[in-house]
Amino acid sequence: MALVLAAAEQGSGPPLLILHGLFGSGRNWAQIAKALSTERRVISLDLRNHGASPWAETMDYREMAEDVRATLRARGYDRYSLLGHSMGGKVAMTAALEHGAAVERLIVADIAPVAYAAHHLGHVKAMRGLDLANIKRRSEADAALVPAIPDAAERAFLLQNLVLQDGQASWRLNLEAIEREMPRLVGFPAIQEGRTYDGPCLFVAGGRSVYLRPEHEPVIRRLFPNAEIANIENAGHWLHVEQPAAFLAVVEAFLNR
Repeated sequence: MALVLAAAEQGSGPPLLILHGLFGSGRNWAQIAKALSTERRVISLDLRNHGASPWAETMDYREMAEDVRATLRARGYDRYSLLGHSMGGKVAMTAALEHGAAVERLIVADIAPVAYAAHHLGHVKAMRGLDLANIKRRSEADAALVPAIPDAAERAFLLQNLVLQDGQASWRLNLEAIEREMPRLVGFPAIQEGRTYDGPCLFVAGGRSVYLRPEHEPVIRRLFPNAEIANIENAGHWLHVEQPAAFLAVVEAFLNR
């Protein structure tokens, strides 16, 4: 059954939906959403098992695409543009392929419609392994994660999901479901032969990222025949954080055509 997801809206104009990546939430996109809301209605969602949205046992991309459609219908939107990053990009691609008539334009940030290795499984295991009963400060959780996740910026991002309330620590993320569903999350659903999304489509790659590479272009063009592919130099997978001005310039030029 489709879930109605938590969402934040701002601005006015044609609706644009933003879908975050794994371990993220809509608020991670606050700066980009605010900038884009000057000319459009921007809706930032928390996908299932993330942020303030409901939890579910499964994380199939078709189910997640149905969540998106159900949420937007509940808010009165029947046609909209989609901007998705990483896992959110896979949800956006699936939504466009399954319900193309509803999708005016599609923007996919640094991900391709292919399967990847489960690089983040260790992060999930490390987070689940924390003894939350003895965590009273965010700094304590940060220190405990160092052996498994040595990168401080990565830990800071993950720890945005740690809730400390009334002396109790908990995760906003449904880590159990994410770990169990990781094979689906790193994959991409089988698409019916001949099915395509023929609307305007932009793929934006980080120049230093390994997630969207030239070798992915054939499968992109098979499923999205009108796809354009842009590259942002000096940006990794978090291209919208590392190079926000360049990312916005590319996205706004595409949306304003």
